[in-house]
Amino acid sequence: MKKNLITIICTILFTLVFYYFILPPINLSSPLFWFFIFVVCLVYNFISLLVKNAIEKNRILKYNKIHYMLPICLGCILLIIILVNLVCSPLFNAKSYSQRIKVSENHEFTKDVAPVDFTKTPLIDKDSSEKLGDRKMGEFTTWVSQFYVSDLYTQINYNNEIIRVTPLEYADIIKYFANHDEGIKGYIKVNSVDGTASLVTLDKGMKYLPSAYFFENLERKLRLSYPTTIFDEETFEIDNEGNPYWIIPTVKYTGVGLKKEITGAVILDPITGKSKKYNKEDVPTWVDHLYSADLIIEQIDNWGEYRNGFFNSMFGQKDVINTTEGYNYLVMDDDVYLYTGITSVSSDESNLGFVLVNLRTKETNYYLCPGAEEFSAMASAEGLVQEKEYEASFPLLINLNNKPTYLLSLKDNAGLVKMYAFIDVADYQKVVVSDASLGIEAAKEKYLSENNSVDESNLKTKEITIKKITSAVIDSNTMYYITDTDNNLYYVDIKVNRYLLPFLEKDDKINISYSEGDISQIRSLTK
Repeated sequence: MKKNLITIICTILFTLVFYYFILPPINLSSPLFWFFIFVVCLVYNFISLLVKNAIEKNRILKYNKIHYMLPICLGCILLIIILVNLVCSPLFNAKSYSQRIKVSENHEFTKDVAPVDFTKTPLIDKDSSEKLGDRKMGEFTTWVSQFYVSDLYTQINYNNEIIRVTPLEYADIIKYFANHDEGIKGYIKVNSVDGTASLVTLDKGMKYLPSAYFFENLERKLRLSYPTTIFDEETFEIDNEGNPYWIIPTVKYTGVGLKKEITGAVILDPITGKSKKYNKEDVPTWVDHLYSADLIIEQIDNWGEYRNGFFNSMFGQKDVINTTEGYNYLVMDDDVYLYTGITSVSSDESNLGFVLVNLRTKETNYYLCPGAEEFSAMASAEGLVQEKEYEASFPLLINLNNKPTYLLSLKDNAGLVKMYAFIDVADYQKVVVSDASLGIEAAKEKYLSENNSVDESNLKTKEITIKKITSAVIDSNTMYYITDTDNNLYYVDIKVNRYLLPFLEKDDKINISYSEGDISQIRSLTK
């Protein structure tokens, strides 16, 4: 009786301490829960063995029947888990795995995605945002010694502004003890369009953070509030009034740890610690990230791999497709969308198309658009300025002149944006780079001009009579400069109509389409 009591007390103490640090959900479908149970049982067995032999003063460890039976039982449980997961695996449920995400395939990119508006285009990527945020934090000398800037930088739509937000964190446990009574009264906000960074101060400090300790630690606060709930990775967002919140998706599994699916979210106020659990259909619309990028990509890969069965994904591989390695975000209609390319399983350097996924609703559209794979496009842009050794950012996907187009930045070794590049998705040989100091609009005009692309919505048409026409060679291209009888000035690349332009003379009448300016650019002409 004595040895059993000692064993139980020691095991309970170990279990409480172990639970405090591991924080497993009390849920049979969680792998972490079973790991916790197995460790506790093995520790119980070990303590029981030590106590028994200590009380009986055995010099050599002697085993009772229970010391053999408990590991055997745990082995049987592990075997059952393996068998259950095998039955629930894609081997027997390929169709179910392929339907984890509903992909709508009958869509046109130029109809779903509005023409690019550079006042609402996130040109500042996460790496640049981190540098801007660190620089802004460095301006506050009293804060920088106590806190550091988290690397979360969640991209959100905040009152029609595209921004990244990230909290400040305690620098270490000493800084935690010095500041936890008031909490951290600020977070970093970076405008993804113009790069403006600011430290937003709060009236009351945030206390529930990943870097906090004891019962103010975010993970511990969540687990003690929702002991049976399985959580996905948290994101940091702000509501429409600028109040900070943690968004923690809730998860269910099939079997043990298989086929993860989001069921809703817990939204926790980091200032007060109050939280509320939502079903996924009830999550507030200001929340932009309910589904993580990793989960979305996993589910799209399952859709592409298993839609024709498990064995086809392994052997025949007919119509088997996968996502490309990278991804980026688009912001449309107050929501954030993930986009990534779709390529064949053979992993060539071209895409079959791409998907857009709403990260709040999981609405997914597939656009068939054969073209350049993102990293091939990046290499193409880097190749044009290889002597400068600039590094390309992962491209943004935009609708430029009713064509899917990659837009990316070229950075120097310090991470500063030096150039912009536009690349035709369908033909990555059509790439134009421009000095970032001239602005994004100038880069766009250069790309459209060099590729003879026409933004038809802004074109005007009329008939003119030539008063004067001259030519000049600019950057190896022949350009013609025309003055009409009303003294309006025009210029036109010979590529627009190489069979007509060399033969035009004074007093010829021509029909033109042109974009208006101090010197208007002729986009098309006929005689």
